[in-house]
Amino acid sequence: MSSSPQTPVPASTSNETQQWISVISLAFAAFIFNTTEFIPVALLSDIGKSFAMPATDVGIMITIYAWVVAPISLPIMLLTKNFERRFLLIALFWVFILSHAVSYCAWSFEILLASRIGIAFAHALFWSITASLAVRVAPKGKEFQALGLLATGTALAMVLGIPFGRMIGEAYGWRNTFALIALGAAIVCLILTKTLPKLPSINSGSLSSLKVFLKRPALMMVFALTIIVITAQFTAYSYIEPFALNIAHFSSAQTTTLLLIYGAAGFLGSYLFGKFAQRYPKLPIPLSSAVLALSMLLLIAFSKDFISFSILSLFWGMAIICFSLAQQAKTLNLASDATDVAMAIYSGLYNVGIGGGALLGGLVTTHYGLNQIGMVGGVLAVLGTLLAVFLVQRHDFNAKKI
Repeated sequence: MSSSPQTPVPASTSNETQQWISVISLAFAAFIFNTTEFIPVALLSDIGKSFAMPATDVGIMITIYAWVVAPISLPIMLLTKNFERRFLLIALFWVFILSHAVSYCAWSFEILLASRIGIAFAHALFWSITASLAVRVAPKGKEFQALGLLATGTALAMVLGIPFGRMIGEAYGWRNTFALIALGAAIVCLILTKTLPKLPSINSGSLSSLKVFLKRPALMMVFALTIIVITAQFTAYSYIEPFALNIAHFSSAQTTTLLLIYGAAGFLGSYLFGKFAQRYPKLPIPLSSAVLALSMLLLIAFSKDFISFSILSLFWGMAIICFSLAQQAKTLNLASDATDVAMAIYSGLYNVGIGGGALLGGLVTTHYGLNQIGMVGGVLAVLGTLLAVFLVQRHDFNAKKI
């Protein structure tokens, strides 16, 4: 298996402006895919009311979505590993758009869940191929900036996607939130159709890549850390809307504002990562894990007033973006010879964490109360922080470069 870095698209295939349009369009696609995955967090109460269900029961949407993505990410990537990447990306966009149309029309909660499964299939393939595509289509020497733009798309989902989706849902009904996502996806799909060059599959890896990965302990620890910390994160974050409304007793407008603050912090987290990650390569993963742990452990203490909770949301939002971006970059870093397989595994494990966290948060809520989600998530994140400190001390942590 070759250990050469990702081969950029030759300059002759596209001028630099078109390359940046492609990268920015992929970043908007990241925004859309992250928005739709997490939008139920902001709409749990409204969806529950329309189907006469408690909000905590509707949380199963998050778990099912994530646990569909988790097991199929690697198989679907391997099945499509020889497909030309531009065709593959456009095809998965159409699955995504049509599934959202079903969400809009869903006449029962079961149909809504079925439509979410279709979206999850598109999501699994999207995140398996997109990070490496962004690196490939970026202008030469701008690969890290391309990854940073993907992270900005993720941050935008928190800043605008989730709170704006909540506002649309409250004003016009949650169905129109899904309709708006489908419309945005159609626009981005058209732009990508026009701007992306044909992209033959390269360095995608194969099933044999798994044996090689097992011989890379640092990469295995990155994967394990992803499960632990993301499970911790979504134990609390999946139920932050009912927590803010029912435990902190904030108004609906204040809850939306908190989601905006949390998301806006993602921009700052992305900026700080881009500015300092290369200078201090051992700092982002353990520091962001520690800040996540502290944020969740202090959830009850800081929920007494809106200002305190806003400050907490700021640090919490910065931490999760930094952690996710650092883990993604390190995965590409340690598996540059099989990026698509590595990112499929990473995306799958990330979603194991999302689904596991949403399920664990629901169980904690049922058996111990909604007020305990921060404590349970925080303890898990402390364990993750200890693993992160151990990881960055390993000699093979910086063994490769993107």
